[in-house]
Amino acid sequence: MSLFKSASTVSLLTLASRVTGLLRDWLMASAFGVSGLTDAFNVAFRIPNLLRRLFGEGAFSQAFVPVLAASKERDGIEATRHLIDAVATALAWALAATCLAGMLAAPLLVLLLASGLDAASFEAAARMTRWMFPYIGCMSLVALSAGILNTWKRFAVPAVTPVLLNLCMIAAAWLGAPFFARLGLEPIYAMAAGVMLGGALQLAVQVPALRRLGLLPRIALSWQRLRAAWADAGVRQVLSLMLPALLGVGVAQLSLLINTQIASHLAKGSVTWVWYADRLMEFPTALLGVALGVVLTPQLTAARASGDGAAYSAMLDWGLRLVLLLGLPCAAALLVFGTPLIATLFHYGQFSAGDVQRVALALAGYGAGLVGLVAVKVLAPGYYASLDIRTPVKIAVAVLALTQCLNLLLVPHLQHAALTLSIALGALVNAAWLLRGLRRRGSYRPQPGWRLFALQVLAATLLMAAFLLWGSRHFDWIALRAAPLQRVALLAGLMAAAGGIYFGALAAGGVRLRQLARR
Repeated sequence: MSLFKSASTVSLLTLASRVTGLLRDWLMASAFGVSGLTDAFNVAFRIPNLLRRLFGEGAFSQAFVPVLAASKERDGIEATRHLIDAVATALAWALAATCLAGMLAAPLLVLLLASGLDAASFEAAARMTRWMFPYIGCMSLVALSAGILNTWKRFAVPAVTPVLLNLCMIAAAWLGAPFFARLGLEPIYAMAAGVMLGGALQLAVQVPALRRLGLLPRIALSWQRLRAAWADAGVRQVLSLMLPALLGVGVAQLSLLINTQIASHLAKGSVTWVWYADRLMEFPTALLGVALGVVLTPQLTAARASGDGAAYSAMLDWGLRLVLLLGLPCAAALLVFGTPLIATLFHYGQFSAGDVQRVALALAGYGAGLVGLVAVKVLAPGYYASLDIRTPVKIAVAVLALTQCLNLLLVPHLQHAALTLSIALGALVNAAWLLRGLRRRGSYRPQPGWRLFALQVLAATLLMAAFLLWGSRHFDWIALRAAPLQRVALLAGLMAAAGGIYFGALAAGGVRLRQLARR
């Protein structure tokens, strides 16, 4: 399977996840609106998600996938199976201890993340944190499974797995919330139950896929075998790489933690407004950035292990061209077309017109640096493939300091929107720094034609943005709440036309998309 087909597979399946995620968010916005309790749920959900990204998809995956790919390339299948068993054993025991500690320390975690919540919201957040904390255990083991499957180029199951979480949360909002209300419980607690059910289902579907490959991990339960697992050379290598990766991912998550803390001290609803902006920002970053990172990391590692520097550089070049080709128009859309998107998706039930405008401001902040947010997902694997995690970590620490300086300057003027803008601007600096490092090492050598390609993409994006700006201002998207089907049809028509303008302008300018796909 070619890189383009692999990335397309991951993107299409991720699209299914994001579409169901939007349906989930629409149901939540309609059922619960924006309140102190929605802030409480979003804080409680962010805590296990933060740790999942720290221990699971973040630092662990960055350390495990390159080691696993190198073992597969050099050491053979039996040694690789032994590595998988040892890593799974060590990870499972560490997760059990972490989940127990997190459930006991839930109030402290909420205090660290959002001390500005009122008393009722704080209590609800602590309770829901306890309910949802085991989610980190499920999802970290899912990250282990995904690393194995992606290394063996089985991309479908890991990419489609998040759909299960969304379906469980949809059922929780649609059916669970009324049921909880009849029991005399706050309906928002149904969402916490949906998260836990979704985590368990995501882990369960990994088992058949791993068993078919003969790679289902065998987790040791005895103390002697656990000690042997921790002493394994492969586990030690993963740990040695994971420690700096923990710092790097921790820096990124610390930025989110600080921003959530700041938002909890702003106007009530600020945490939720930023949450909905996050959800829409993650749509293009997941479809493009995450998909490319998932596909490129094991392939870049294999190229490094075999000493093929030309293939390594060519894969990075291909990924960066796709980032510009698809990331720049998405960034323009978030900047100029946020109100139509948010109004059409969320402006129902308890979600007010004021909420639409405030989420649109936060979304525009992300649009300013979306290309950087996506590009980091391609550039960082270029370092991980060489087993260099320290350099991205040092850059991340510097970017964190920059981001918080921007918050100090911007929050008094832009309120919650400053939080997303500071992250976006920091991501642009991060991406530029990573790119400069790869070029100075000679690891990445841009192929010919970049300047013309960038001008072609920029010109097409400007044409598309002008059309979307007209569409955003010409129609009263708030008033169209009275005609929801018309609003949906209008949004779909304008977005289809914008896509036609963009790709038509590219074709007229001489960009040959088939050649890029073949690369």
